[in-house]
Amino acid sequence: MAEEKIGEVEKFFGKISVAAIKLSAPLKVGETIKFKGHTTDVTQTVESIQIDNQAIPEAKAGDDIGLKTKEKVRPGDTVYKIT
Repeated sequence: MAEEKIGEVEKFFGKISVAAIKLSAPLKVGETIKFKGHTTDVTQTVESIQIDNQAIPEAKAGDDIGLKTKEKVRPGDTVYKIT
């Protein structure tokens, strides 16, 4: 499985388990992503993407998105798409 860098975590909201991510490549609901950092290694399927609290089916490069995570991630973690 190949990993393509698609963004970076800018902020993490622990109470609701949502990561704010700056995308450098497109991302769609249903794709598999991986968060990788010094102490982070989380793989999950994208279940929903939000921009300004509105659910969208896909986001493009340059978008700032909110993404529900199944585990804690940290600002600075790199986000990869698994292909």
